[in-house]
Amino acid sequence: MSELSIKLIIGGRTYPLTIKRDEEEVIRRAAKNINESIKVLQDSYAVKDMQDLLAMTCLQIATKSTAEAPEPDYSEIESELSNINDQLDKLLAE
Repeated sequence: MSELSIKLIIGGRTYPLTIKRDEEEVIRRAAKNINESIKVLQDSYAVKDMQDLLAMTCLQIATKSTAEAPEPDYSEIESELSNINDQLDKLLAE
């Protein structure tokens, strides 16, 4: 895959990045979402410090991501391990 050099502005600062060409749309959309979140926080609260706004934005995004992530289902693995353990117990008992 070919690489692409882009510049993103996040929180008023420019960040040069080298990315895979097929990731460009997602990365630009993510930067846009971050900047929009910062703007909403600026308009809603009396916070002016960009560090605080970025931290609050990160917390919002991480909270949303964590809440949407499905809880892993280990029941099949646990069942398989239990079966293996039973088989080992039988072999050791012989």
